[in-house]
Amino acid sequence: MTISLQTVSDDEAEIRLDRWFRRHFPGLQQSMIQKLCRTGQVRVDGKRAEAATRLAPGQSIRVPPMPTAPAPKPVVQVNPATLREVRAMIVYEDDHLFVLNKPYGLPVQGGPGITRHVDGMLEGLRIEGGDRPRLVHRLDRDTTGVLLIARSPGVAAKLAAAFRGRDMDKTYWAVVAGRPVPVEGEIDLPLKRVGGGSGERTAPAERDDEDGARAITEYRTLDHAAQKLAWLELKPHTGRTHQLRVHCVAIRAPILGDEKYARPDQNNAFAATVSGLSEQMHLHARSLGFPHPAGGTLRVEADLPAHMAETFQTLGFSAPPAIAPRRERR
Repeated sequence: MTISLQTVSDDEAEIRLDRWFRRHFPGLQQSMIQKLCRTGQVRVDGKRAEAATRLAPGQSIRVPPMPTAPAPKPVVQVNPATLREVRAMIVYEDDHLFVLNKPYGLPVQGGPGITRHVDGMLEGLRIEGGDRPRLVHRLDRDTTGVLLIARSPGVAAKLAAAFRGRDMDKTYWAVVAGRPVPVEGEIDLPLKRVGGGSGERTAPAERDDEDGARAITEYRTLDHAAQKLAWLELKPHTGRTHQLRVHCVAIRAPILGDEKYARPDQNNAFAATVSGLSEQMHLHARSLGFPHPAGGTLRVEADLPAHMAETFQTLGFSAPPAIAPRRERR
C-alpha cells in the first residue's frame, strides 16, 4: 500500500471530499475519512482539506494507503413489474439524468414500515457498468409530479448545488379550499419544525425565533369555482419541509385533501366543497427548470395525476397538457 495522487474527473465536480472517498473506497468509514483529513494525510492540490470540501475537475487528491476494498456487492435483481412501473414514470432521460412523474401515494424514500418507494426502484434504471441512479431532491408521499434523478454521483452533486443556489425554477399546481385574497402575491412567513416522531410537523414561526427559517412562496390564482375552490400556481423560492402546505393554510386557502394541516376554522371540509371530489391531496409538482449539468437549461413538465384531472374536469378548470421537455443551449 502506497501514497497515490488521483485526479478529480469532470463527472465528480461539486462532489464532497468524503463522498469522493466513499465512492472510490466503499469500505472506508466516515470517521476514518474525517481522521485522515484532520491529520493532514488527505490533501487537495497539496493543501489540507475538510471532509465537506467540494471538489472541482482537475484537482489532485493525495490518497494515503487505503485498506483493501471489500468484495463487491452482488447485483440486485429488479422485479420486471417494478422495472415497468418505474420506466412508465419517465418523462425525460439523457446520459446524465432522468425526470420522473411521481404518482400519488408513492414515498420517495424508505422508512419505518415503508418497503416500496422510488429510491428502491432506481436499481432498475442503472446502465450496465454504471452507477446506481440517485435522488436529487424529495417530494412528499402524497405530492405528485416532477422528480429529478441523477445517473451518477457527480451529476447529483451538480444538481444538488443548483438547488442550494436557488437556480431551480419550481412550479406547483394546487387546488385549494377557498379563494385567497388578494388573488396573487408573495407569502413571506418563517417556518419551523415542532413536535417529534410521527407527530412532527411544520408550523409558522416568529421572525425573531431562533428555530425559524425564512420561507417565501409566490402564488397566483389561475381559476376559481365561486368562492369555494381555486386553482393556484405556487412557486417556492425556498425549500422548507411542507412549505407550500403550511403557506396555503396561512392565506386561508388550505390544499384540498391535506389532512395533516387541516384547520376546522377554515373552509377545508369536503362537505363544504363539491360532492364527489377525490379526498386525495391536490398538490402537483408541475414543472422544473434548471441548469443542465452538460450545459444550457432544461425545462420539464408533468401531466396531472388522475384524481386532480378529474377534479379539474368537475370544476371546469382548463389545464393545458404538459409540453415536451426542452433543452435550451446557451
